[in-house]
Amino acid sequence: MAYRYLQNLTFLFIFGIVSSVGVFAQEGSYRFTPAPDIWYNDVDGVRLGLRVLGEVEGTFKDGPHRLDAGVWLSTWLPDNPVSYYASFTEPIGTSDLGNETSIGLISSIRTGYSRHSLNLNKRWQDSFSEYEYKEVVISFAQEKMFDAEYRPFRQLWQNKWKSLIGLDFVISSLPEIGQFLGKVSVKQNVGSNVSKFTIGSVELLQKVDLNEMFKLRIRGFAGFASEDTAPEYLFISSMNSPQNWIGSGLTRAKGTVPETWLQAGSFQVGGGANLRGYLNADINALNAGLNPSFRSIWSINTELEFPNPIDNKLRNISIVGDLISFRSYLFVDIGQGSESVTGADTDVLSDAGTGFQLSINIPDYLGKDRGIFIRYDIPFWLSEPGGDESNFSFRQLIGVGAI
Repeated sequence: MAYRYLQNLTFLFIFGIVSSVGVFAQEGSYRFTPAPDIWYNDVDGVRLGLRVLGEVEGTFKDGPHRLDAGVWLSTWLPDNPVSYYASFTEPIGTSDLGNETSIGLISSIRTGYSRHSLNLNKRWQDSFSEYEYKEVVISFAQEKMFDAEYRPFRQLWQNKWKSLIGLDFVISSLPEIGQFLGKVSVKQNVGSNVSKFTIGSVELLQKVDLNEMFKLRIRGFAGFASEDTAPEYLFISSMNSPQNWIGSGLTRAKGTVPETWLQAGSFQVGGGANLRGYLNADINALNAGLNPSFRSIWSINTELEFPNPIDNKLRNISIVGDLISFRSYLFVDIGQGSESVTGADTDVLSDAGTGFQLSINIPDYLGKDRGIFIRYDIPFWLSEPGGDESNFSFRQLIGVGAI
C-alpha cells in the first residue's frame, strides 16, 4: 500500500514537471526529443520504453528547464511492470559558460529500487576545457530497495527507507604531468526507519604521461562507514559497493549480465577498493550466503599502460580511431579492509597482473554519449591466495561498464 501511494505521488510529480515545461513548448521555444529504448533483465524480461530529452531550443543541453526522462514497460509483467526515471535541472541566478548554480530534481522507480532526491549543484570551470573544473553537490534523497527479486546477492541489501543528506565534491585538473581527478563523498542517514549511520569515501586519480608511448595511472581509495550502516553501503575489497551498482544499466538488475558470470567470479563490477585479484574469494563467500563487506577500507591501484599494435592500427583508421580505443597495461593493487561484517579482518592484500580494455563510445542521436568499455584482467599473482592455491596461477575476470 505504501509503495502504491508513493508511486502515485511520484507520477504526479513527473506529470507536474512535464506540464510545466510543456508551457514553453506551446510558446515555440521548448523542444522535446524522443527516442525508443530497449533493455533486458531476468525479472522484467525485455523492457520497452521511451526516453525524452527536453530543452529550450538553441541551448544545446546547457540552458534552463532541462529534462531527461524515460518510462518503460516490462514484457514479462512482474509485480510492478511500469518503471520510470525523470531528472529536471533548473539553473538559478546568472551563469557564465561552464559556471553554473542549479537545482536538480530526480525521481526514479525501476528494477525494484525507489529513489527521489533534491540537489543543489554548483560548478566552477575556469576555461573552455571540461577537464578543468570544481563541482559541489548538496543533496537530500529518500531511497529504498523494495523488491529483492532484482538483486543477485540479496544479503547485501536492506529493504527499509533511508533519508540521506549528502555532500559531494569533485575536482578535475590538467597539470603538466597528466590529468588529475579527486572525489570526496559524505552521506548521513537521518531517517527514523533504520539506525542513523554515516558513510564517506575519498577517491584520487592521477594520470602520468611518462612519454608518448607509456602512461602511468595511480588511484587511491579510502572508505569509512559507521556502525549499523545498511549493508548496501559497505565496502567489498574486490568491487564496488552494492548501492553503486544501481547507477549503471548493466548492473542495475540481475540478468543483464548473465548471473552465471557473477556466480563464477568471472565478472567484476569495478570501483571501491578494486583489489581485482580477490574477486573469486569474495564471490565464493557471497555464493555461500555470507557478506564479505567491511566498514572501512583503503587501497592503491596502479596501471602502467604500454603500446600495442591493435590500438596503433585503430588510431590510424579514419573516424573509427576517434570512437574506439584498445588499452594494454600491467597492474598492481594493494589494500586492506577492517571491521568486517563476518569479524574476519584481513591482512594487507596485494595482487599483480596484466590487462586489456576495449572502449567504444558512439553518441546516440540525442547527442548523449552511449557506449561501453570491456576489460579483461589476468591477476596472475596474489599475496594471499587462500587455501592450497599457489601465489602464481592463471586467473581471469571480465569487467564491463557504461560510458
